[in-house]
Amino acid sequence: MRMLRLAALVVFVLLIGSSSALAQTKAGEGSAPFYGPHFAAGIGAGLAIIGAALGFGRIGSAALESMARQPETAGQVQTAMLIIAALLEGATFFGLIICILLALK
Repeated sequence: MRMLRLAALVVFVLLIGSSSALAQTKAGEGSAPFYGPHFAAGIGAGLAIIGAALGFGRIGSAALESMARQPETAGQVQTAMLIIAALLEGATFFGLIICILLALK
């Protein structure tokens, strides 16, 4: 749990630091380009994928456990599992698109 909190703090600091891109001079004036927003978008996309993977794992685990306990409700559980998985995938794609748009801005 401590590692997750530390990772969240690092991501937060990187996202806050990426807003200073507006205060920079132009790239043609001898300054190095600032890649903070691109780095933050990459971290955001990675976190979205990791979150989706954890969500799919929990959905599958709970569905299989409930099907094993009550085999007669397997059809209903499978239908509910597929609907939840589709909603989770849609939210993941939305997060990835937002990260891509931020990286290209």
